[in-house]
Parts: sequence; C-alpha cells; structure tokens
Amino acid sequence: MSKSFDVIVIGGGPGGYIAAIRAAQLGLKTACIDDWSTLDGKPALGGTCTNVGCIPSKALLQSSEHYDHAVHSFAEHGIRVKGLGLDLAQMLARKEKVVAQNNDGIVFLFRKNKIESFHGRGSLVKGGAAGWEVRVSGKSEEILAAKHVIVATGSSPRALPGADFDHKLILDNAGALAIPEVPKRLGVIGAGVVGLELGSVWRRLGADVTILEALPDLLGAADEQIAKEASRAFAKQGLAIHTGVNITKVTARKSVTVEYTDSAGAVQSATFDKLIVAIGRVANTRGLNAEAVGLKLDARGCIEVDDECRTNLPNVWAIGDVVRGPMLAHKAEEEGVAVAERIAGRHGHVDFNTVPWVIYTAPEIAWVGKTEQQLKAAGVGFRAGTFPFMANGRARALGDTTGMVKILADASTDRILGVHIIGPMASELIAEAVVAMEFSASAEDIALICHAHPSLSEAVKEAALAVDKRALNL
Repeated sequence: MSKSFDVIVIGGGPGGYIAAIRAAQLGLKTACIDDWSTLDGKPALGGTCTNVGCIPSKALLQSSEHYDHAVHSFAEHGIRVKGLGLDLAQMLARKEKVVAQNNDGIVFLFRKNKIESFHGRGSLVKGGAAGWEVRVSGKSEEILAAKHVIVATGSSPRALPGADFDHKLILDNAGALAIPEVPKRLGVIGAGVVGLELGSVWRRLGADVTILEALPDLLGAADEQIAKEASRAFAKQGLAIHTGVNITKVTARKSVTVEYTDSAGAVQSATFDKLIVAIGRVANTRGLNAEAVGLKLDARGCIEVDDECRTNLPNVWAIGDVVRGPMLAHKAEEEGVAVAERIAGRHGHVDFNTVPWVIYTAPEIAWVGKTEQQLKAAGVGFRAGTFPFMANGRARALGDTTGMVKILADASTDRILGVHIIGPMASELIAEAVVAMEFSASAEDIALICHAHPSLSEAVKEAALAVDKRALNL
C-alpha cells in the first residue's frame, strides 16, 4: 500500500526544500523526493545550489579572495607575509566542508518539521483533482500518494553543441569547482554570472583566464553604466574578456583548442588546459513522465505555469528553474513558500519586479528593478543619482573603493524604479533597495533616513540625495 501525504515535493533544491518546510509548518503532511548523491552515494539534499552552485562557489570565491589579498593587498595594510603558498587541496576540502554543513542543515530542518525524505527520482504516475501517485525510483522503487504535487526539479548546465562535457577538459559548473590543480591557461565560454564568478576564482589563484562571450556587450542584462564599470575593473584584474564571439569549433585532446570569430569577424584560435562552458541552463523535466500524464511544457522545455505556479494539471504545481522567470535560488524559494501557502488556503505572494540579482565577483554587482536603458526604451521619464565608493569613508578604510551606487527614480513622482550597485558588499547593500521598492519608497525617503557612519550604506543614501543633485560628500 502506498504512503499518503498532503503534499509531495519533487526536488530538494532551494525551491523544493523550502516549499516542503513551509508546507509542513502549515500543518500539511509532506514528503520530499530528491536524487542528488554525494560521491560515495549518500543522499545530499540542497540541489545544484548547495552541492555544486551557489554555496561552493561562494566558498571558493571567499578563499581565493583571501589569497589574492595576501598576495597583492596585505603589504599596504602593514602586514608582511613570508613564504606565502597555496594549498589548493585544503581550499577544496574547506569548500566541501561548507557544502556538507549545508546538507546536514537541511536534513536537520526536515527532521524538525517531520518531513519524510525519499532518495531517488520522482515521476508522476497518474492522478487528477482527487490526488496523485508519484513513483520514487532509486535503490528500491515505491509509490507515494498525495493530494498536491510540487515539481521543483531545477535545471542542468547547457552544453555547447559539438563540445559535450567530458568532466576532464571540458567542464560544467561542478567540474569547474573541483579542478585539482590551478590550470596555467583557462578558457571560459560565457560571461554571465557563472562564467565571471568561476573565472574570477581561478584568475585569483594564478590562472591565465580568457572569457569568450557571444553577446556584443558584457552583462547585457545589467545597467549599461554599471556594466562598463565592471568591464574596467575586470580588465585591471587581468581577466581577458572578448565579446561578440562566435565559437566555430572546439577540439579536446591533451588540451582544448577553441576556434572562433571575434567581433570584427576575424578568425581566431586559443588553446587552454581546461575549458569551462557556462552558456546557461536548461530545465530538468527528463524523468518526470510529463508526456504520459499530459504535463504541458513550453518551447524552451520549461513547465508551463500561470502567475500562481499552477500547471495545466489539477493540483500539480511547479516552481524555480523548471518554470519561467530568472533561474535564481531566492526566486525559487519565494515561489516555494507562496505555493505551500496557496495549497494551505492562504494567499501566497511573489513580486517578480523586486527580485534582486547578484554577481559575487570582486567588485560585487547587484541590482533590482529597471535599468536606465529599459526606462529609455519604454519612454519613462526618470532622474538618476550616482555616488562613487571612492568618496565613501568606510570603503576607503577597507581599501576597496571601486564602483558606485546608482538610483533611478521616476521624474514626476520620485518613486524608485531601479537601484544598481557595483562595489564592496553590493550583495548586502541591495537589500535596502529591495525593501524600499517593496514599500513604493521615493528616493527622498532613502535620503531622509539616517545611515550609520562610517558605513558602506551611506553610499546608498548619497545616491538618493544625488537624484535631487544634493549629494553631501561629493
């Protein structure tokens, strides 16, 4: 006889495990199915984000930044280092420890909230408004039953046509986080979040890094002024970024040779010890049995959902990377909470207009809302205020003055339409902007708020003042 639940969540990544926790908090009997395994075959809840994405990449970014500071910046602070060396094995081991701590944390939360966890691949068998049967295929096979199913199966790295991942020379994000020796020459295809972050890690550790991007401009989704500032900063760090590139051939033998045409149409060739391919991700729908049960997919292979994450099947919901919208862990979490609350009869809510974006390079890049180019294209009148970290006392004390804060406000109402930050701790500073926009704040509202001195957040206040051309420290 099958085990019965109120809710079954397929997928244990940020969207899935958060949805399961919220459902359990709301009194729903909940199960979560996830097939991620450690190298020794043990269950590893957390999905891509925890295991080979957000968490391990931030651990390596932090470690590599410490190393880079020791090499280039400590002397300025009066810190003398003799015999500095790199223990990459220890750095990777620390990264794995951080991952394991997060895995264990999710297991603890499941136990605390009485969520049953099943290790294996979940697929829809049959059902309708009365309920669904879900098959768990793992070491053993069993059938679970529930009134509601939440699909949170995430996404997988997109391979470059003609250059499949071999996990030795041609690497996806997982392989890029586990290179056992610093490569002398590292190629990265794709200058998005993953490409820039992982390229930064290995550049700091000593690799000669070349990034090839198909789009004509770096960070086309970001505000143009911020993207140009980022381009200058990355060039100073030694990241060789080529935009407008068309890859024509990739050959992997003892090394990897990439043939391409550059932005001027000239034929080029580059050889690397390792090649990271970071050209986006594709929704994970394989194995769901979608076609057999009639689950609708769109042209990109994502599950079709309405504004409340309902699929075309009764009582089947989908969230996170497997549906429309940005493939961001925090967006998946918000959808997971909202769906659990809708199932429980509450009014779950996600505001897609205030989902922040963050790139954890140095300098960090973060934004929320509209860019200047979007507002111009839409014909929206706005005023812009910028303030450089060069004029911020805390940034000077940190020795990290690259970048700025930029606020865009409606020309007539002063309501904040977008905030864009490049500089130290941008990932943390952007939260103030998200809160302000959620409460429909004006630039004047931020300008009137007392910010601690000295703090990086003062740059946000100064940018708000600059919207009205009355910055105090510039």
